[in-house]
Amino acid sequence: MRENAQVNRGQGAAESEDGGGGEARTWSTADLAARVEDASARGIAATLTDLIRSGELAPGSALPTVRALAGALNVSPGTVAEAWAVLRRHRMIATLGRRGSVVAGPPSVPRPLRYERVGNFGDRLTLDLAVAVPDPALLPPLEEALLAGARTPRLNDYTRTPVTDALLDAVRDTWPFTPDAWLAVGGGYEGIHLLCQSLLVPGDRVIVEDPTAARLLDILDALDAQIVPVACDDQGPLPDALAQALDRRPALFLHQPRAQVPCGRTLTEARAAALAAVLESAPNVTVLEDDGIGPLAAVPGTSIGAHLPARTALVRSYSTAYGPDLRLGVIGGPGELVERARVLRTFGTGWTSRILQDALAHLLTDEATTHLVREAAHRYTLRRTALGERLAQHGVHSRNQDGLMLWVPVADETSALVTMAARGITVSPGSRYCVSYDTPHIRVATSRLSDDPAALDETATLLALAASATADHLH
Repeated sequence: MRENAQVNRGQGAAESEDGGGGEARTWSTADLAARVEDASARGIAATLTDLIRSGELAPGSALPTVRALAGALNVSPGTVAEAWAVLRRHRMIATLGRRGSVVAGPPSVPRPLRYERVGNFGDRLTLDLAVAVPDPALLPPLEEALLAGARTPRLNDYTRTPVTDALLDAVRDTWPFTPDAWLAVGGGYEGIHLLCQSLLVPGDRVIVEDPTAARLLDILDALDAQIVPVACDDQGPLPDALAQALDRRPALFLHQPRAQVPCGRTLTEARAAALAAVLESAPNVTVLEDDGIGPLAAVPGTSIGAHLPARTALVRSYSTAYGPDLRLGVIGGPGELVERARVLRTFGTGWTSRILQDALAHLLTDEATTHLVREAAHRYTLRRTALGERLAQHGVHSRNQDGLMLWVPVADETSALVTMAARGITVSPGSRYCVSYDTPHIRVATSRLSDDPAALDETATLLALAASATADHLH
């Protein structure tokens, strides 16, 4: 999706040249080569970056072919191709197939296009079923925990602490395997991003479940990884599909072992063992596991790390269960993998606040809080299953076993979204979560549903109507 957005940006710029009013022009190979003082890949990229920033190379400007510029500079085509790759990575140029490469614009940061909200419903929005976030009424109080965190040893010490003793003691026995190293991070997705950033180089292939969490796909897109989808059933990724994906020589296998987003499946012990057996044949593939809702999951997590601990890192988020403002997750895995993430973090925050780490440790070990979290997990289960059962009565079958959402099959995604929006209800388009989108779905958040049976009946009726809607119905 990011690649498509990038290409569209270039196409729009090129069209402004044809439509009048644009400043784009075609540079000759000789003119562009004359501006390059350093003919290394880095030097070529730097020259074009300067020209694009200054506006001399305006959006839509056509660029010479790789071979033509290489000949003019007396360098190998690979040198120019490497420079082009750098420019594409920073979204300064776009390749338009047979039309060649054009300038897209000044350097920009990647946008998480799947994760960002689409549409502005204004005052018409009456029910938000698009965002699967915790119900504030089901979060535990933080006052005592924050006081406990403020009493952390070595308060205001600038020594970087990967994980505090109190937090390590609180999480160690809950891990599905025994890691060599630990690191507290600012939430689960930061942990995933750090590990992916430290392990991947542009062009690396990454195996992911299809469908999977939108933010995971955004992270991989931003790192210019090639996404290799693997098919799944209710027990997790299929071993034969994983074996076939390994033929692509991936660097990473990224999956969610429980309460999988968006399908709500949980990896079984037998399936974890079968996947580990397949991965034995690919010793260079690292396994990265994303445990997104942690203690709110209905079952204890299983892990490929129980079979391949030297190659598996598990990232567990605690933000959904204990509060988004804690912004806490924990990485547990092989020392070399965790150290990569820790070193990368030294360029920024360096470490997670010891106050927050020990506040979470207090919450994890406090009996009253543990009871509240279990009750919250039960309430979330009741809401999800209540809506799922009502949808099934309408002939709409979702298969989610756990989590804060339903993955709902529909006749047509756009029609379903329009049908719900017309009634002031927003849901999430299923295409955001898919690599290959064969069967249309919408994702329906269930975490903040009303517990009122009549309200649930009404919501299910509207969703069933949306599930059957087609483009013909809208006319």
